Amino acid sequence: MLPKYLFVNYSLNHHSLIHNCTPMTKSTFSWELFNKAPIVGIIRGLSLEEVAQILPIYRDAGLTTIEITMNTPDAEKIIQYAVENEQQGLNIGAGTVCTQEDLQKALDAGAQFIVTPILDKKVVKSCVKQGIPIFPGAFTPSEIFKAWSLGASMVKVFPATQMGSSYIKELKAPLNQLKLLPTGGVSLENMVEFFNAGADGVGMGGQLLDKKLIQDKEWHKLKTHFLQFTKKLTRR
Repeated sequence: MLPKYLFVNYSLNHHSLIHNCTPMTKSTFSWELFNKAPIVGIIRGLSLEEVAQILPIYRDAGLTTIEITMNTPDAEKIIQYAVENEQQGLNIGAGTVCTQEDLQKALDAGAQFIVTPILDKKVVKSCVKQGIPIFPGAFTPSEIFKAWSLGASMVKVFPATQMGSSYIKELKAPLNQLKLLPTGGVSLENMVEFFNAGADGVGMGGQLLDKKLIQDKEWHKLKTHFLQFTKKLTRR
């Protein structure tokens, strides 16, 4: 169940988020929190009600950083709800930010960091100028180095599925100053391999946010599932 006040407002009009509290205060990304559990969970296509259930479980399991993709229906409202109600102990960001319009919507909603699937110079520069951590997507060594040179906080190596963890190791050999966030193809089974290869974090969607457990509202099982990932992090 959503908190009572939110459930009532949400049922009255699910297209608007009616606030119960004082206006949102600006909050910032915490690298300390991220480094405790360097996994970026990716929420895509879930409802506000589902996300409201997931966030406390995610935090209680020891996970700290999560993004809501901008192509999720009502993404801005979900980000705003998350920042206003669940930011304690969590970094809450926006993903699938492809344009400056997406970026502005995400920041207006309160996103503390930005993730993109592609490299857009204007989006990166705008985040750097505003002091917002930005993890732009890139794949080739040239793209990755360009993203880093533009001021990326970390570079999302995407998609990481085909090349695997060995690609991260090969990139880090000559470019050891880069911070890399492989995303796509990272799972519970191979996560440690990516960290051992030099990854500074990993991005995970369906492998982490198990859609069947969420659809079935198996919240206790979802927490157990999350805990498997935090346990694996201790083996880095």
